[in-house]
Amino acid sequence: MGMNGILTGIRMAFNNPIMKKILSDVVREVECNYNGEKVRMKVSDYVMLKYAGEKVNCGIREEIVYKTLAGVFDLSLRIFKGNREEVVEAFRDPAVRRGLTLVFEGLAKYGVTVPQRLPAPFLIVWNFTNMCNLRCKHCYQRADKPLPDELTLEEKLAVVEDLDRAGVAAVALSGGEPTIHPHFFRIVEELSSRGIYVAVATNGWLFSEKKYLAKAKEKGVRYVEVSVDSADPRKHDDFRGVPGSWKKAVQALRNAVELKVNHAMAVTITRNNLDEVDDILNLAEELGIWRVVFFNFVPVGRGKEIIDLDLTPEEREGFMRKIAKEMVRRKLEIYTTAPQYSRVTMEVLGITTPTHFSAPINSGYNKLVSALAEFIGGCGAGRIYAALEPNGDVTPCVFLPIVVGNVRRKSFREIWETSDLFLKLRDRSNLAENCKSCPYREVCGGCRARAYAYFNDPLGPDPGCIINKKWFESLKREAAIAQ
Repeated sequence: MGMNGILTGIRMAFNNPIMKKILSDVVREVECNYNGEKVRMKVSDYVMLKYAGEKVNCGIREEIVYKTLAGVFDLSLRIFKGNREEVVEAFRDPAVRRGLTLVFEGLAKYGVTVPQRLPAPFLIVWNFTNMCNLRCKHCYQRADKPLPDELTLEEKLAVVEDLDRAGVAAVALSGGEPTIHPHFFRIVEELSSRGIYVAVATNGWLFSEKKYLAKAKEKGVRYVEVSVDSADPRKHDDFRGVPGSWKKAVQALRNAVELKVNHAMAVTITRNNLDEVDDILNLAEELGIWRVVFFNFVPVGRGKEIIDLDLTPEEREGFMRKIAKEMVRRKLEIYTTAPQYSRVTMEVLGITTPTHFSAPINSGYNKLVSALAEFIGGCGAGRIYAALEPNGDVTPCVFLPIVVGNVRRKSFREIWETSDLFLKLRDRSNLAENCKSCPYREVCGGCRARAYAYFNDPLGPDPGCIINKKWFESLKREAAIAQ
């Protein structure tokens, strides 16, 4: 409860006009003495480091800010019965400090908004390459061979610097298959050296070799998400297009457990495996995994060819309610990227949950993300999250292929702040019905990628939601007429 208390306290405190004046100080960059060396840092970093007991000193003005915010932290922990040790541990994590600094900057620039607007995303999913050693039926990227215009190593390093300047807290390397690219370790190391949280979405083929995963951990990978789409090896291999891929993925997860690398089993939920939810969760428990993420199926890329495997609104609703209950019954964290899960967990468990790629709950970074779940509100495409393509194109989401800019031509910060689509996605009054008038709009917002895939409108309705059932029925009627 420590980070939840801190975030709640910050929101309450900065609604006060007097406290709002402090925000301009919190986001300033100053010179401080840290462990005997002069370094430049944000005042927010100074406050969190000092609260964590680190040897850091700045000026008198910064000390006043520290004492004020430390008072807010202490009061919040007392009121909400938070764990101070949890907060101290989290504040020592540079990725947590980057994430909270984004919150402070968002509050300073936009005030308290619901969902909260931020000056940069918490997370970038970087489709590192189009190169892949599998042929997955649902691949949003249609990954196969590397594209001729992919970023060079020098350009990738420049992108890392650009994302660092923008204040991005976490980068998830995806693809294609990022681990087979020759630049993988170099970029992981560069991201990690800047305090950016590094995650990897992988098919697990190379990480099935323990030494390769150990090297990734050494270079700075903090979280690994391995795709397993069935408890049945034959079904998984058929879906992934290469024999033996299930065995490799499962071994990669075993290695992650053994090497104590934060990890999750990633499952794309379709009609193909809907009846296997219990078997998949049983497999996770047998492997010693304690986190499973069910990805919302979005018919984009190769996924358009298997659109009939998408769940109906009733099937998705039943599935979400089941996994919410299973999370209580089992010793597992169980999530789905379907933004409606925030509504379901509110109804079933009385809590809200994050829906985007993040580290396991016992890490400091994800305690921050979990605490921000209601603050940031459901689908984060273009609001708290964005995607970067192999050639430098920026899109709102890996499943939403609308290019809003390219980092070869503009800084990421400029794209983030000026994209017309991003600006529209940050104001949910722009959404079409039923999402626009839904009472759960601020904690869900509907999947913008699914709206685009089905209606060619990123602000349209998400036909996967039970509240939008009429839109799903209209699609069925259109399909029947077309036949």
